[in-house]
Amino acid sequence: MGKAKDKSGPLARRPDNSAFKQQRLPAWSPILTANTVLPFFYLLALICMLLGVWLLLTVQSTQEIKLDYTELGNCDQCFQLRKNVSYAAQTCSCKVEFSIDRAFKGDVFFYYGLKNFHQNLRRYMDSRDDEQTLGRKTKLKNPSSYCEPFAKDVEGVPIAPCGAVANSMFNDSFTLTYHPSRSRTIPVPLLRKGLTWYTDKNVKFRNPKTDNLTLAAAFEGTRQPLYWQKPVYDLDPHDPTNSGFINEDLIIWMREAAFPNFKKLYGILNRADASFTKGLPKGNYTIDISYNFPVQYFQGRKEVVLTTLTWFGGQNYFLPIAYLVTSSLILLMAVVLTLAWWKFGKDGKNMKE
Repeated sequence: MGKAKDKSGPLARRPDNSAFKQQRLPAWSPILTANTVLPFFYLLALICMLLGVWLLLTVQSTQEIKLDYTELGNCDQCFQLRKNVSYAAQTCSCKVEFSIDRAFKGDVFFYYGLKNFHQNLRRYMDSRDDEQTLGRKTKLKNPSSYCEPFAKDVEGVPIAPCGAVANSMFNDSFTLTYHPSRSRTIPVPLLRKGLTWYTDKNVKFRNPKTDNLTLAAAFEGTRQPLYWQKPVYDLDPHDPTNSGFINEDLIIWMREAAFPNFKKLYGILNRADASFTKGLPKGNYTIDISYNFPVQYFQGRKEVVLTTLTWFGGQNYFLPIAYLVTSSLILLMAVVLTLAWWKFGKDGKNMKE
């Protein structure tokens, strides 16, 4: 019998003598020449330029109005009032007037915006209890330690919803009115539901089971956040299906913004109304504001934004400008390479000098 091969020595780790393991497979390696590279550069510059122009025209087709109402008009009185913490519970209202020179066609979206409010701070983002907002009764009265110091009130009663994110919820409210003439006013109807993602309202946020009790009874034994004016089960007294943890304003606020300047959806124009089937007509408008949210403590600003949207979104010029700048750089590089090729020649003989 022949002697068996020894597979225990250093030869045992040697790869098999095959084309694949010894890297002898046939391969294709392109030869980069001016005739192949330069047309690619010009084509890429053209594609980026066309995409940039197309996106720029798309963005410019949207209409947008921004109104910084922090100290605008008689809102200045409310701004001064909110400087004093002792007047936090006192209501204050103001009115902002503006006009639309060109009709907003199609769906119109109403946003509120904040500047210099850092929702992206790690400690702030962690200050919440996602199990509590899932409606789990075991967590309703035993909030996570991450919520401290907004887990319980001074009497030791658990807060629902707990944490700094919920405690700082934006609570200004708005009423938009259209003035087709001096003697006539038409309230602009805004849809205040259907603003959130499906997964938010059906997966991430749920009310505790009531067992045929009222929503207020389900939250019995808890307190509202310190800076809230009403409890979580009464956030929308006109619609019980929009109160509690599934309140859409709460859900939108709890989705933290990535940048200190941001806007969040407040409502969508209800085009079922006969006066606004085509959108917002041009003319004069007023916004009645319930001014509650203080911004002095973080040196911030507040604004409202009315805008139309396209498939690309709102008025964001970053991507179109990025494409146009990239196209210009590629084109410049292509021209430089073309001049260098013409100067030194295809075979590169001039480079030997």
